[in-house]
Amino acid sequence: MRIAFMGTPPFAVPTLAALHGAGHEIAAVYTQPPRPAQRGKKVQQSAVNAWAEEHGLPVRTPKSLKSADEQAEFAALDLDVAVVAAYGLILPQAVLGAPREGCLNVHGSILPRWRGAAPVQRAILAGDAETGVTIMQMDAGLDTGAMRLIERTPVAGKTAGMLTDELAEMGALMMVKVLSDLPAFPPAPQPDAGVTYAAKIDKSEARLDFLTSAVQVERQVRAFNPVPGAFFELDGERFKLLAAEVVHPAETVAGAAPGTTIDGALTIACNPGAIRATRVQRAGKPAMTAEELLRGRAVPKGTRLA
Repeated sequence: MRIAFMGTPPFAVPTLAALHGAGHEIAAVYTQPPRPAQRGKKVQQSAVNAWAEEHGLPVRTPKSLKSADEQAEFAALDLDVAVVAAYGLILPQAVLGAPREGCLNVHGSILPRWRGAAPVQRAILAGDAETGVTIMQMDAGLDTGAMRLIERTPVAGKTAGMLTDELAEMGALMMVKVLSDLPAFPPAPQPDAGVTYAAKIDKSEARLDFLTSAVQVERQVRAFNPVPGAFFELDGERFKLLAAEVVHPAETVAGAAPGTTIDGALTIACNPGAIRATRVQRAGKPAMTAEELLRGRAVPKGTRLA
């Protein structure tokens, strides 16, 4: 099929690679423009841009698709279908309707649950038992289009990074499967019941809230790994908590206020329960085990963390 691919972050790369590997004609790759990134603010291409250029695919990086000129250029591609995976720009109706088979989206949730920008993190934070990928026929709404294929995977114990990588690979295989025989995967409307919205993650959410249960704090740790990184502060220094285990999840730790260490092994009281840090990172330092941290920086019992 003659395809335009539209995606930006690493999540989108497996789908582009799978389409290319399956022998589809990639007429154009749309991705967001290069932007300053990380502390040095060096301008960087998106992951999709870099992969496309490496494989000789034509790349377009418009800041918007709202102009008549951009829409005309898109229509002139004479596409069978457009495939979208975490592109990050709104597609106007003129774009959605230009390809003969419309636009298909790789969405990282079991729709209609977790429509929106951060479905993986929200699924972890909510304690969902499973999530998955929906191949969706796009319409003008926010992830409201009809569904062509859904596959599922357990959430338990996975960080957002692990789950995102898994869903990216899953979605790539699913998209190739759907495009191999579109009539075999007719679009089905999303149910009205069970709609939830996955709001974009705000960095302020990554501060660990020890006033909540240990189970919820551990979910925060996994949901914000690798970015933005769940954290606490000690003596004005920020520590990222990359991994932790729940201790006594349903019991309030006697005599320990939430956010207070209950031993010298970086076990922290919550409400109820406690979490024990297992992997941490100091600002500007490599990640290390809690044991490695404590050899150089003791955190005595009774220490209050913010």
